[in-house]
Amino acid sequence: MHGEPALPAGFRHLPHVNPDAPKRGSITYGVQGTFDSLNPFIIKGVAARGLWDYQFGNNVYESLLVRNRDEPFSLYGLLAESIETPPERNWVEFRLRKEVKFSDGTPVTAEDVIFSLALLRNSGRPHYHTWFKKIVRMESRDARIVRLIFEDGKDRELPLLIGLAPILPEHAIDPTDFEKSSLDIPIGSGPYTVDKVDLGSTIVLKRNPHYWGAHVPVKVGHDNFDQIRIEYFRDRNSLFEAFKKGLIDLIVESDPKRWAQGYDFPAVKDGDVIKQEFHNDLPAGMTGFVFNTRRPIFSDIRVRHALVQLFDFELVNKNLYFGLYERTEGYFDGSDLSSIRRPASDAEKTLLAPFPNAVTPAVMKGDWHPPRTDGTGTDRAPLARAVAMLREAGWEIKNGKMINKATGEPFAFETLTRSSDEERLALAYARTLKRVGIEVTVRTVDSAQYERRRIAFDYDMTVATWTASLSPGNEQTLRWSQASADEEGSFNFAGAREPALDAMITAMLKARSREDFVTAVRAFDRVLISGAYAVPLFHLPADWIVRWRRIVPTETTPLTGYRLDTWWYDDSVQ
Repeated sequence: MHGEPALPAGFRHLPHVNPDAPKRGSITYGVQGTFDSLNPFIIKGVAARGLWDYQFGNNVYESLLVRNRDEPFSLYGLLAESIETPPERNWVEFRLRKEVKFSDGTPVTAEDVIFSLALLRNSGRPHYHTWFKKIVRMESRDARIVRLIFEDGKDRELPLLIGLAPILPEHAIDPTDFEKSSLDIPIGSGPYTVDKVDLGSTIVLKRNPHYWGAHVPVKVGHDNFDQIRIEYFRDRNSLFEAFKKGLIDLIVESDPKRWAQGYDFPAVKDGDVIKQEFHNDLPAGMTGFVFNTRRPIFSDIRVRHALVQLFDFELVNKNLYFGLYERTEGYFDGSDLSSIRRPASDAEKTLLAPFPNAVTPAVMKGDWHPPRTDGTGTDRAPLARAVAMLREAGWEIKNGKMINKATGEPFAFETLTRSSDEERLALAYARTLKRVGIEVTVRTVDSAQYERRRIAFDYDMTVATWTASLSPGNEQTLRWSQASADEEGSFNFAGAREPALDAMITAMLKARSREDFVTAVRAFDRVLISGAYAVPLFHLPADWIVRWRRIVPTETTPLTGYRLDTWWYDDSVQ
């Protein structure tokens, strides 16, 4: 995206892998929930994990390019052996490797690339439409060369996004049925094929012995298990019990209580199960109670700022989480993309000048931070600030209830949760809100119902997570643009309609230097914080993984964190 790639021509493998990792054995993952589809590229249905998966790997489908996880914004060839794009970036040309083929032995061609991009644009998840509608023409020069022409070169990330898109087999897909949830066994070019499906319960992948790309430099040291098994569990407790019995090989732990107290069973004490922290240099991202601003009760920014004041992090962290969480402040905490404790630069002020009310003075000065309490649960200062803000917005306390002065309606809403952990947290927040007369109903639903309601924006408040990378770009359009606010299936959970957010996203995509890019992202962070779209919660200081000793990680962790698809099985461990 900016500058030059770190790896030289002719590199033999990516720096964070073990090129001599043995290829054998199996790994079993456990996840909470269910699935009813094998198509991960549409909004209908809940797709099985592991087919096209950031955490477990893109095992069945592949893309033209892949990331080097030690670089924030560079891609290298997988299906493509070369990429050409001019400085203006108004077109890109990919040349496919001559040996690439799908799992049924059919060669991958330029026509498959064109078919995939058109299919995803027309029938895939909303972000594919948002990205690929900018392609005005697609041409196959021959069976291996495809050129894509854009409407202009303003979106400098677009060639990278195309490079990361899944390439699907034209000969095996009926476009008229693509949008329908399906359990048809998929055909891809990846290192694994689907071996077994137990609807909603289990999916098993097996290594393709005829996989075309095992010796491609970006794949060396990857895909080291003969079998990948993903088991689904109704709740986290049953998953954990299966792990203790050795039925699951690895858990990515997110519960501080379990991390602190749950791993005291004999296998841990004997060294057969290993607790391990993995650190990365990614921004922490944002997890928060998101306000659905489509609801009138949360449309007033003053109300949202008041409710931000009422989350007692210090009390919750101490009583529920053993003090192990760190408070989240902005959307890119822990990186140079964050605006927290940084006064806006002159370049940021210039970007934000057309939107004089989009950033609060404290955020512009770098002085803003979430409220802090004494952790006793009786600190009245944040409550007093919140009540004053609500009074300014037209609310008052009468007979112990927060009432709208104009309508007489009580301040009441529902928080939608999907797990007992989220429910426990929401109830703790509700208790604080009740102290100022706000009534909150917490409703916990199963994963399928939660997903349906999330897609339709059918909630007042819910818990949302916006992951962050060192290369934010087009994905922010689906999260925060005005166009995505009413697009079902988008990740604009808050219903944000702020022109300044659109402008900052455009500035990110147009940036030609790292300096301009960082300026745009920090300005974007300031607008998000000032808009009070969510009550900032917290994040873990590291990734917590607990594994049976037979599963072996790489010695080095890349910039972006651990990569399970580079780990391997130790058959000397019984």
